[in-house]
Amino acid sequence: MADRPLSPHLSIWKWGPHMAVSILHRATGDGMAVVGLGTLLWWLGALASGPEAYETFLSVFTSPIGWVVLVGLSWAFFNHMSSGIRHFVLDLGAGYELRVNKQSSWASIASGIILTVLFWAAILLL
Repeated sequence: MADRPLSPHLSIWKWGPHMAVSILHRATGDGMAVVGLGTLLWWLGALASGPEAYETFLSVFTSPIGWVVLVGLSWAFFNHMSSGIRHFVLDLGAGYELRVNKQSSWASIASGIILTVLFWAAILLL
């Protein structure tokens, strides 16, 4: 047993933005699946149950906590979409150079934030 090589651990790997994008991609996908599906099912159930149930749904999602959930879901969507496009480009065989990979990682994170801000600005201002 003593002669077996050790597998790499976190102390060996250098942290980079590509790792953050990968983790965020997985987390946002899971978040949309759990929170987004729960929100969608609650909304559909409230629609089907009548005005009182829908009023309860609206009161929750127009509260500060509801706004946080809705903005978080939209950020999760745009971030997941941006990193999905980045992964698609990587699947095509492009963008593996270290500089390009770091730039596309930061661009993916930034575009998720920018698209969320633009989406909510369009909703609230129009």
